[in-house]
Amino acid sequence: MTGSKRQIKGFTILEVIVALAILATAGVAVVQSSSVHINNQDKLQQLMLANWVANNQLNTLLIEKKWPVQKNKKGDMEMAGATWYWQQKVAKTSFGEELVAVTVSVYQDRDYQEYVTELTSYIGKP
Repeated sequence: MTGSKRQIKGFTILEVIVALAILATAGVAVVQSSSVHINNQDKLQQLMLANWVANNQLNTLLIEKKWPVQKNKKGDMEMAGATWYWQQKVAKTSFGEELVAVTVSVYQDRDYQEYVTELTSYIGKP
């Protein structure tokens, strides 16, 4: 090696910075995607449980067979370690007094401010 220059090959600082910027951008995208996925999982679980609460209330009405169906009835139900608040509204239909539309709205707050889900069913006079 006498008299010859040995050249060391490697990455320049600029190439390293560009590579790190690309990796950082990809990392941020992965974290955001994971966050959205986790958030959607929680919302789907809430929606599923709220639908079960509404179905339970409508099935209770069908089993009881009380006529007329009580308007603006409210209540609560324990499910999956949480308290769910429901409210039922009764509306007339074009079939007269023989058939009513019952809508059950399910809330997570006891003030009944913003519902998680609503489910409507039709109940006929027994």
